[in-house]
Amino acid sequence: MKAGIHPNYREVLFVDLSNGFKFVTRSCVNAKEKETFEGKEYPLYKLDTSSESHPFYTGTQKSVDNMGGRVEKFRNRFGKTSLAK
Repeated sequence: MKAGIHPNYREVLFVDLSNGFKFVTRSCVNAKEKETFEGKEYPLYKLDTSSESHPFYTGTQKSVDNMGGRVEKFRNRFGKTSLAK
């Protein structure tokens, strides 16, 4: 292997800022801060959302069709217009 061309692949602590969920995994991400987790110091990377807070994974995702009939209102307003003359 050539020296100096490979990314810094190491264990990194990821923190979900929306709920405080923390997990460690290996990554090449650039991290400026460090934090201690379970007795060991890791580079810290802050996330806006993770699988613990994303609506798709938590089961709180809402269907667009069930949100007060907005899709049906759109179809009624714009679905019947004809561009062909």
